[in-house]
Amino acid sequence: MSNEPRIAISGKSGCGNTTASRLVAQLLGLRVINYTFKDMAKDRGLSFDALCVLAEKDTQYDLYLDRRQVELTREGGCVLGSRLAIWLLKGSAFCVYLKASPEVRAGRIALREGFPLETAMERTKARDQRDHDRYWKLYGWDVDEYGFVDLVVDAERLDQVGVASTIVDAVRKSFPH
Repeated sequence: MSNEPRIAISGKSGCGNTTASRLVAQLLGLRVINYTFKDMAKDRGLSFDALCVLAEKDTQYDLYLDRRQVELTREGGCVLGSRLAIWLLKGSAFCVYLKASPEVRAGRIALREGFPLETAMERTKARDQRDHDRYWKLYGWDVDEYGFVDLVVDAERLDQVGVASTIVDAVRKSFPH
């Protein structure tokens, strides 16, 4: 096992998990692990929404994704960015939670996906509820409770570089060379 840190970054949709994970990994010279439902849907030739519906009815999708992510982190220093990263690696990684209001997250999703803001807001609220219910049922984890993390970053007030810099600074203080 490498002496390099393992970093877990989580947050709800639209908080910038993917971007923060990539930037942090790049700044620290670590691997990034960001295999998500979007990737799995693409690999299986499904739409993201279709895979989410299947995952609500069949736990194999979540279990496979989560198990695969944990396996990949065992290969040494890395940044795992996923909705459940901090819960999957609780106690074995530097855990970071990104937070932002539903309105800000929906605005980002609207820009990214090309949806009207109202549509993005409806979809964001529905996804938050689906995710919450699914992870509670699957693992007994309340994904609205993240008080155990090492760092909470306000992703609403900081840009992508500010979020990544905040995380990198905290990691460097926790893992001095």
